[in-house]
Amino acid sequence: MKLDKESLKLYAVTDRHWLNGRRLYDDVEKALKGGVTFVQIREKDDMALSHEDFLIEAKEIQELCKRYSVPFVIDDDVDLALEIDADGVHVGQNDMEAGKVRERIGKNKILGVSAGTLEEAILAENCGADYLGVGAVFHTDSKSDAESVSHEVLESICSGVSIPVIAIGGITKENVIELKGSGIVGVAVISAIFADDDIEKAAKDLKDQVEKVVK
Repeated sequence: MKLDKESLKLYAVTDRHWLNGRRLYDDVEKALKGGVTFVQIREKDDMALSHEDFLIEAKEIQELCKRYSVPFVIDDDVDLALEIDADGVHVGQNDMEAGKVRERIGKNKILGVSAGTLEEAILAENCGADYLGVGAVFHTDSKSDAESVSHEVLESICSGVSIPVIAIGGITKENVIELKGSGIVGVAVISAIFADDDIEKAAKDLKDQVEKVVK
């Protein structure tokens, strides 16, 4: 699937911590109905499924994303992404080096890379990244070890690379407007959508706000 910046507008990252007995598939479908434009499936170590169960779940959500014509990538697990022919992979600074990931997945798959500095961003672009996730732009409980990124640094990254940049970390429908003018093309969120009692409405409301930021 070809990546365009419109598909990065509202990027949802899964987290089964918020399921409360529901199926991840159902929550992702609600998010897609609400207007999510990109899905990353992410398994945190403390709640990890067996490989077989994760494989089954990833395939189901992959098919769901195809129905909605939304890109679907796997967090970190390059082997799984190749096994199910996912649209791509997203890696952090502590995962497999971006250049090696690009070699493994080939030139036609989507490669996203997390970056917290301009140097990391430029290196990721040079290694073949298609987009960058930059943050944490606000405090977040989802990644307790995430370093905060000032809005000045966010702006410098957006202007310092030619690939699209999305903001990550602690973003809500209330604070997302503070990112206006930074140069981002979208935002990546977890709890702003999946922790809400009404996932579909949460996605719709957040997307409405993001539209004001990226115009």
